[in-house]
Amino acid sequence: PVAKQMSNTLGMTRSLLAETRAKRNGIRETQYLPGGDTYSGEWANDQRHGKGTCFYKASGTTYEGDWRNHKRDGFGVLLQHAGTSKAKKIYSGNWVNDKRHGRGVQYFETGEHYEGEWAEDQRSGWGRMHYADGAIYEGEWLDDKRHGLGLLLLANGNRYEGGWADDNKHGDGKFFYLDKGQCYCGTWNKGTAKCGELVDLDRAAAPNGTPIPIPQLGLKDPAGVLAAAAKALDQ
Repeated sequence: PVAKQMSNTLGMTRSLLAETRAKRNGIRETQYLPGGDTYSGEWANDQRHGKGTCFYKASGTTYEGDWRNHKRDGFGVLLQHAGTSKAKKIYSGNWVNDKRHGRGVQYFETGEHYEGEWAEDQRSGWGRMHYADGAIYEGEWLDDKRHGLGLLLLANGNRYEGGWADDNKHGDGKFFYLDKGQCYCGTWNKGTAKCGELVDLDRAAAPNGTPIPIPQLGLKDPAGVLAAAAKALDQ
């Protein structure tokens, strides 16, 4: 019985050793994966783990960077291949559990790019977006949309400072028309200015300043009227 038990134990040990040796560990040459994908880099227990490069045939993209338990995790760069032309950078930054998460820069096909915080593959947190028309938004994001407090600087120098919700101006804010020398201060609702006050702002120095100043309001309590209008929007 003792001899039989030792034989069984030895057999199990040999089986485990064989299984361990069969698993990919350490640095391996290019491995050809199902679907035409390829991977070259480090492995641990038959999973991509460490530094490595993976080419995804279906999307024509390549990821170069850190891996953890078979998923992109750490710092990495995602590249897009287009025929024989040089690969273009799509994203450079942090990854967690195969998703963009943390800080990173995303480059879009339109020539626009975003630099800032990510969560679960979406722009969330604080970030700066450079648009194709020359405008720049810097502020808070949530679920891939401008949401919270932010500043939108237009290409002509005009700017909006204030609240955002669901990618629209929303809540209290100020729009500076520096080309006309005016400023609108008020409340927005789903992208539309609903109630506020338009005042002159260094109109004489503006490149396209209005020829006539804004007349004074004749209301007895303009502040009270604006406050009542803003309250009505919340109801």
